[in-house]
Amino acid sequence: MSSASNAGMNPSRDDFAALLAESYGESEAFEGSVVKGRVVAIEKDVAVIDIGLKTEGRVALKEFTGHGRDPAPAVGDEVEVYLERVENALGEAVISRDKARREESWVKLEKAFEANEKVDGVIFNQVKGGFTVDLDGAVAFLPRSQVDIRPIRDVTPLLGVPQPFQILKMDRRRGNIVVSRRTVLEESRAEQRHEIVANLEEGVTIEGVVKNITDYGAFVDLGGIDGLLHVTDIAWRRVNHPSEVLNIGQTVKVKIIKINHETHRISLGMKQLLDDPWQGIEAKYPINSRFHGRVTNITDYGAFVELEPGIEGLIHVSEMSWTKKNVHPGKIVSTSQEVDVQVLEVDSVKRRISLGLKQTLQNPWEAFAEKHPVGSDVEGEVKNKTEFGLFIGLDGDVDGMVHLSDLDWNRPGEQAIEDYKKGDVVHARVLDVDVEKERISLGVKQLGGDPFASAPTTGEDGELKKGAIVTCEILEVKDGGLEVKIVGSDLQAFIKRNELARDRADQRPDRFAVGEKVDARVTLFDRKARKVAVSIKALEVAEEKEAIAQYGSADSGASLGDILGAALKARETK
Repeated sequence: MSSASNAGMNPSRDDFAALLAESYGESEAFEGSVVKGRVVAIEKDVAVIDIGLKTEGRVALKEFTGHGRDPAPAVGDEVEVYLERVENALGEAVISRDKARREESWVKLEKAFEANEKVDGVIFNQVKGGFTVDLDGAVAFLPRSQVDIRPIRDVTPLLGVPQPFQILKMDRRRGNIVVSRRTVLEESRAEQRHEIVANLEEGVTIEGVVKNITDYGAFVDLGGIDGLLHVTDIAWRRVNHPSEVLNIGQTVKVKIIKINHETHRISLGMKQLLDDPWQGIEAKYPINSRFHGRVTNITDYGAFVELEPGIEGLIHVSEMSWTKKNVHPGKIVSTSQEVDVQVLEVDSVKRRISLGLKQTLQNPWEAFAEKHPVGSDVEGEVKNKTEFGLFIGLDGDVDGMVHLSDLDWNRPGEQAIEDYKKGDVVHARVLDVDVEKERISLGVKQLGGDPFASAPTTGEDGELKKGAIVTCEILEVKDGGLEVKIVGSDLQAFIKRNELARDRADQRPDRFAVGEKVDARVTLFDRKARKVAVSIKALEVAEEKEAIAQYGSADSGASLGDILGAALKARETK
């Protein structure tokens, strides 16, 4: 055969290279895409797949069967795989069934996301903050908060189970998908609730199962929808916590009190199935009647007492004790304590009963008045000093008050009160007892006689009065004058400096000494106003006038010095 013939029948080396490059170029065009292939062999846990590009690839069987998906392929089956590279170092194609499925899934998921449709998936692993979900090849993130309507502790029963999800977010460039199981459940529950609520009516009695218990009540499952049984509607009596009466899983009969068709909230009641104990309450508990009860609850403003199951009354803090006015109720009574109470007021409309505890005990002011009538003497400890007097603790845990004006006959109250301090034991006289106002008036000065009432009588009309001459004992020498006591009485007076002598040079308090006695003239005596004033100067002036009148006749020939000397001698001889 000629060389020309050979050249026509066989391609040249350059032609072969061109054909080979063309063949590989076509193959490389498929890289990064999903291609079809046929299973030509099964070797252990690997499927050998011919993808029709003069090469074969291997795929692990678990990529077909993982997460409960399709069964393992058999020889001859046609499958779709993702071609990553036409040929690797071993001369095989690098292919993946998972990536093929993922590519298919992304297309379907994007359409479902745009149409707001649910997608099926399988929870297969737990990660930080949530779980991973297989959406037929595409892996999505399920946040823990989106697993269920209520927090669940164990998600094991949900693993590997095909179930619907709602796509919340997709980002193909980053390969992120976020899904929610909770949204699907809420939609399903809302539809179910709407259907159930539509078949329920207010006032109907229905059976349910206690599903959950809280501080404020219990949630009861009515067959697909929950109703709230508030703690105040469990029983007519006080229930401090629902767990006192109910247990989770317990079957109960309840009455539907109210249905909110917009929010699907249902209010339930158990006590409404029983007779109302407040019916005819006024006849059962008349005003001023007394009953025995048990303290069920204590607050800052009083204590609640159970008179019978379902009937409680309030003892206000002001009605708990006659004498303990600013004490917390918990210091007077205790929970579960049995007490006697008196009915003060009944309001059947507001379902309230006002009770009194102190009314069952004797009024301590009445008891004091019986034991210590007006005019009797008592003693007690100084509890407090105020700007208007002393408070004295007395029998029966009551206080009496000594007003400033009743502390001393002779001294101002502001001065006399300084003699007392808290804790001193004081003797006093009962002046008045006002039971209604809860007041006891006491007096200290009344223990001694009234110096004005016992003032000495003098003068022609037998009464101490202005102009009378008295002898005074000096009690205290001060810069401004002398504090003196009128001899023969309890009356005290103050002789001012300018009243100590007629002559200005002799108006010096230091001329006198404590205990010394001096004569003086009464310049003021007002028994009603309880005022008395004396003056040495007034006495000297009066005596001078008297001497002049007695000895100073024009024909006597006596000088003024002789007259005054005679008057002084006469005064000294009295």
